[in-house]
Amino acid sequence: MITKDEILTLLNDIENYHIERTVSTDKMDKFCQAICAFSNDMPNSGKKGYLIIGATDDGVISGLKVDDRLYKTITGIRSDGNIQPFPIMSVEKLSYDSGDLLVVEVTPHKYPPIKYKGRTWIRIGPRKDIASDMEERALMERRRANILSFETYPCIDSTLDDLRLDLFKNTYLPAIMDEDALIDDKRDIKQQLSALRLYSIAEDCPTYAAILLFGKNPEYYLPGAYVQYVRFDGNDNAADIVNEHKFAGCLIEILPKLDTFIETAIVEKRPKPITALRERTIYNYPIWAIRELLMNAVMHRDYQSNTPIKFYQYADRIEIDNAGGLYGNAKPENFPNVNDYRNPIVAEAMKSLGYVNRYNRGVARVQKELRDNGNQKAVFSVDNITVFGVKVNDAAFVADNQLRINFTNQVTNQVTNQVDFELGQAIISYKQAELAEYEAKYSKVAVRFDNSDFDSLKTEKSYKILNALLQGPKSKKELLINTLELTSQIYNYQRYIEPLMARKLIIQTIKDRPRSPKQKYAITSLGYYFLMYLTRLPIK
Repeated sequence: MITKDEILTLLNDIENYHIERTVSTDKMDKFCQAICAFSNDMPNSGKKGYLIIGATDDGVISGLKVDDRLYKTITGIRSDGNIQPFPIMSVEKLSYDSGDLLVVEVTPHKYPPIKYKGRTWIRIGPRKDIASDMEERALMERRRANILSFETYPCIDSTLDDLRLDLFKNTYLPAIMDEDALIDDKRDIKQQLSALRLYSIAEDCPTYAAILLFGKNPEYYLPGAYVQYVRFDGNDNAADIVNEHKFAGCLIEILPKLDTFIETAIVEKRPKPITALRERTIYNYPIWAIRELLMNAVMHRDYQSNTPIKFYQYADRIEIDNAGGLYGNAKPENFPNVNDYRNPIVAEAMKSLGYVNRYNRGVARVQKELRDNGNQKAVFSVDNITVFGVKVNDAAFVADNQLRINFTNQVTNQVTNQVDFELGQAIISYKQAELAEYEAKYSKVAVRFDNSDFDSLKTEKSYKILNALLQGPKSKKELLINTLELTSQIYNYQRYIEPLMARKLIIQTIKDRPRSPKQKYAITSLGYYFLMYLTRLPIK
């Protein structure tokens, strides 16, 4: 706060336009207008303004006695809500032989325009007035210029020793500058970092962007700066944890590890029979889509939050959550067509290093990759202002779900009173069960199929018979001749149908008359799960 002697000097400086003197004590509008005008600092001088109560226009102290009521009234101007955003001000009572002065010191606001009761007041020379449209637009442009992202703030108490300068010199600089420019660059390391907004010369310390990109231990300054991977053996957080890993460290080191992890630990492939002679390799998730979603989480997250990026894999889906909702111009009603960058320095670094493209095409391509792979569309959570999330379903799980739907819809429609009670009850339970319960039950039943007793049945012939029975009960001739393209001789019956019956994978629909000419065969609940099991194996 200004001293008593400095105030006396200002009182005598009649030409100083950063001072407003008044002997009034009850003209609140006048006081608030002055504070608003000083806050806007229309000339952009950077100088503080002073409202001095208890002095005449020619600088003479009027003899005012400042009491607590006046002091509290003036102090309350800051937070009474009439001036928005709140002004940066302090109030001081100064006593002289000739009387008291109540001095309000106002610091120019970095983010104008500041408004009093909805109006923008500015100082024009020795007087104040309401800003014109052009003047208000100039203040708004200054606001945009002064707004800094969190990553550009100096990380106080950090030093160059907190950075992996080898990564900056050998990995980052070559990615953003051509070889000739690097050779000609004779600046010291601080100047090089500062030119890229990675170092604050004024504070003599790295910025948060530098700590994130090259820091030896980013968590020391940013406790939530890591990716937490967890794999659950089920469809919710109550399931057992199968695997977990914490990806910690600077982004230059984390990003390639995430890249490799997705390809080797997340994406799985298996053959799927298309016809009797053809099969196609399917993936649970397309590599590029999961990579893009995870890289976007790293790029757009709010690093002021202590919550890590959550990369959770369940039996049926992947969920990725990062702190910070949609940012800037991006809003729920225009997502994903409009994009904005909470961390432009990190975004530019990831683009230069080849992890993102910044062409605002990522989400559209993610959805196409998922669709082409057989996954459902990614579902984004965009309404939460503190968290951004995305959910992607496993393609294999979607395929198994379709298998279940086929079974319940087609077999149930053709089941007759001749089908045994066990199968009927199984079908009813299928229709009522939740998908999560199915997957959990399959996981338990599938353990039985790993037994050698079922090895002889893990064949294409078994697959074709069970798959055909999804259409409804069929006769021996229909299975052998139409489905397997064999003769109906007893040998084929004993080789391909009887073993399935022996393992209770299929049953006869007329149990009390095994040799009935109307005899048909139907798939059992165990047979349905065995068919699911076969779709996940290379078929012999």
